Amino acid sequence: MGTAKFILASQSPRRKQLLERIGASFDIMPADVEEFEEGHGDPEGMVRHNALLKAAWIADRNADRFVLGSDTTVHIDGRVLVKPEDLPDARRMLKQLGGRTHIVYTGFALVCRSRGVEVVDGARSEVTFKPLDDAIIDRYFELVNPLDKAGAYGIQEGTGLIIDSFRGSHSNIMGLPLDETKALLERHSLL
Repeated sequence: MGTAKFILASQSPRRKQLLERIGASFDIMPADVEEFEEGHGDPEGMVRHNALLKAAWIADRNADRFVLGSDTTVHIDGRVLVKPEDLPDARRMLKQLGGRTHIVYTGFALVCRSRGVEVVDGARSEVTFKPLDDAIIDRYFELVNPLDKAGAYGIQEGTGLIIDSFRGSHSNIMGLPLDETKALLERHSLL
């Protein structure tokens, strides 16, 4: 597999882009798992569980490789907002988020079976949306595909239309908290 130092258990273009930004050398292998998505559960526990589930699935098939898994969700009103099923579902989510603050949780896990490594961690950020109406949401949908994003939005696209402010890690909101991930990879000589 060349010079890649680890496997990313995700096909998220955003996670790939973030890891490339810090100079990581990795292969991509999406995990064939069914993520746990409990609407009323503990969002932080859910994303950590899913991150470990993805990393472990790939690590079980590549015992000598380090594997990084990650999962992100949006939390508001005591519920998680995962990827929308369709455009009407995406519109419902954006209307729910409009004019309000929500929390973005990301869990990440690093696993290497042959070395006995299994580390799970997470991060949280707060995002405040501008008030949204149908016209703004329509414009946003022209710019961004909301169907592959938790909460039906991405902070890196069309931001000026929908996001008022955020607190915490920008990269966490994109799907992988870079400072924490970089420190973890460095600790295991993967960067």
